[in-house]
Amino acid sequence: MNTRFFGDTGYLLGRSLRHIARSPDTIISTAITPIAMMLLFVYVFGGAINSGSESYVNYLLPGILLITIASGISYTAFRLFLDMKNGIVERFQSMPIARSSILWAHVLTSMVANLISVVVVVVVALLMGFRSGASVLAWLAVAGILGLVTLALTWLAVIPGLTAKSVDGASAFAYPLIFLPFISSAFVPTDSMPGPVRAFAEHQPATSIVNAIRDLFTQQPVGTDIWIALGWCVGILVIAYLVATATYRRKVS
Repeated sequence: MNTRFFGDTGYLLGRSLRHIARSPDTIISTAITPIAMMLLFVYVFGGAINSGSESYVNYLLPGILLITIASGISYTAFRLFLDMKNGIVERFQSMPIARSSILWAHVLTSMVANLISVVVVVVVALLMGFRSGASVLAWLAVAGILGLVTLALTWLAVIPGLTAKSVDGASAFAYPLIFLPFISSAFVPTDSMPGPVRAFAEHQPATSIVNAIRDLFTQQPVGTDIWIALGWCVGILVIAYLVATATYRRKVS
């Protein structure tokens, strides 16, 4: 990586952010579904779910933040697919720019857009009664985990963005990621689940990530959950990055 890479990435990032600024419905669409879920579960189902001593919105928010990110990264695949299909990537390749800057611009755009969506969801949660006595360091740790999750899932989104045959195929890969928190500790304690479902829920990435964020919000010892969560995120990130960059080189060679 050199100054040319950073300059090219910055220019292409500005281009992508201008597109989002002209079309704010992308961020609105990303945030509206998680907010609707949060309203539904807190005000309709919350009274029937035993989440312990804390309020249900406090219990629910970490899982809703994961769903927000999973919804947002589908737009990365969508935007990259359109750039590939419309020939914009080929046009960029004919210019004297760093090839990897094209992918990194899409990834950084996803980071910025998802940050805005997450902030919107947290503000709504505060209006609904979410409260946390977490320290500044704990909030920074939460932000770091969510940033790492976003980065890992964004590189995962790059793969269908490069390989999909249709717009629907590019964005549909995010549906399983949105569904995954439902089979975790995000909405109900895993203790209430039947055996096989509980075994899956307790050994999939969403549960460790949700538990780590929840413990940070409630100032509880995070234990091994945070290390398991980081392990999942780093593992997904490394594999997704290697597959995405190899696919990209094959596509543009």
